[in-house]
Amino acid sequence: MADADDVRRLALDLAHVEEIDSEGFDFRVGGKGFVWSYPERHPGQRRRIRTDIAVLYVGDEAEKQALLLGEPEKFFTAPGYEGWPLVLLRLAEVDPGRLAELVTDAWRMRAPEALAAGRDGDGGVPREGPGQAGR
Repeated sequence: MADADDVRRLALDLAHVEEIDSEGFDFRVGGKGFVWSYPERHPGQRRRIRTDIAVLYVGDEAEKQALLLGEPEKFFTAPGYEGWPLVLLRLAEVDPGRLAELVTDAWRMRAPEALAAGRDGDGGVPREGPGQAGR
């Protein structure tokens, strides 16, 4: 079972990640969002930031549909997300290892090409040593 603290830890462990000040969590690389808290909206009500649900960038509609159909207990979508390469993830339904894979994949798809291509030999992400300059 993962939570918002796991998302924050995993995202900030990636190179050149910027955390945007928000009510929940919101992470970007190269100025592009890759994972953030779900801003739940219901007609006639104020939006509610859900830190138990992450919005993840998945790259394209085929990947989105594969996740939605293959693991409906974990992934879903909502009105306003049609046509966007984004899925909603119930954090309580995913273990930290799978969350790490999802967050890292989202980072790779949104990171500038030179940064994403520079990952280290074990398939991880680039590191710049202590403190990761450029964050």
